[in-house]
Amino acid sequence: QVQLVESGGGLVQPGGSLRLSCAASGSIFSIYTMAWYRQGPGKQRELVAYITSGGSPNYADSVKGRFTISGDSAKNTVSLQMNSLKPEDTAVYYCSLGRYYPQFDYWGQGTQVTVSS
Repeated sequence: QVQLVESGGGLVQPGGSLRLSCAASGSIFSIYTMAWYRQGPGKQRELVAYITSGGSPNYADSVKGRFTISGDSAKNTVSLQMNSLKPEDTAVYYCSLGRYYPQFDYWGQGTQVTVSS
């Protein structure tokens, strides 16, 4: 079994920054992908970014140039640096893990990010 624990959400003003972190523990594959998804009010869950254990990042068009995903395969952690935040980035952000995108078997509990003045 795999456990994912997220941290770092909160309230920030438009244009501000936040950093989310996720730590995975348990029986983790030697090759895996970790991702961040988000679900805004009244919206479906959507991919934000993902990164392979080899270090290749991928981003949704809506966050390219503003968000950076990074991972530490030795520590089984993934982070999401979010800059130039917009009100439309307000959502619950979920960390996920699986062998290959888009099949993610494990999910964190979610962390709230609110962008508001």
